[in-house]
Amino acid sequence: MDEPVLPQPLEITLDLSWEKEDLAQQLKGLRVQRGEAQKNAVKQRRRSLRRDEREIILRKTKGRCHICGGLIDASSYWEADHVLQQAVGGGNELDNYLAAHGLCNTIRWDHLPKEMQWLMKIGVWARKQMEGKSELGMKMLASFLENEKRREMRKKKYRQLPVPGELS
Repeated sequence: MDEPVLPQPLEITLDLSWEKEDLAQQLKGLRVQRGEAQKNAVKQRRRSLRRDEREIILRKTKGRCHICGGLIDASSYWEADHVLQQAVGGGNELDNYLAAHGLCNTIRWDHLPKEMQWLMKIGVWARKQMEGKSELGMKMLASFLENEKRREMRKKKYRQLPVPGELS
């Protein structure tokens, strides 16, 4: 089997003359661009992958998550991630899938590659602020933890909802 051809990294640059409004506008512009791509995409019905197809996808990344690079245990839960997201026209061919941890794929969502680079760059900076215990870093930590608690509560409530058609 041939080595998979992985997407080449993009180069994101920050114009040092930018103000915070410029960066906010750049990020918003990328979100709008993603939305336009989603509107124009030809929608394909999702399909379940067969076990042998999932094995091929996992082998393409040598058993690693293509997002974080961590090992994936073939016997545990992992997702076949669309390289070109289905929301923007990516197909269901095996060439368009790579293995990813469920959490990594959830975080990646349907962001465009350039958006993901910005999110990672901002995330690394934010982590340094938090680890350095700057005033901003401590505010970000507190806000993040509160958000995570709310998110977990929503997930728990959702899991406790009765499934339509099931008797309680």
